[in-house]
Amino acid sequence: MKDLITYIAKALVDNPDEVNVSEVTGTQTSVLELKVAKEDLGKVIGKQGRSARAMRTILSAASAKLKKRTVLEIVE
Repeated sequence: MKDLITYIAKALVDNPDEVNVSEVTGTQTSVLELKVAKEDLGKVIGKQGRSARAMRTILSAASAKLKKRTVLEIVE
């Protein structure tokens, strides 16, 4: 899951070297925290949150296939 979000985020931003995804794993749920450069934050979120919603949809579909629950948080 971490690699998937990293790949998508690096494709969206101007500074792919500053993309950082960290994973916090719990018993049933894991949280992916996405950090990007400040000037790329708008590109990752998208107009009215469309890009962020699309990434979350892809993530939930992929994690459902593995019978897990994964949440994406975009951190400033």
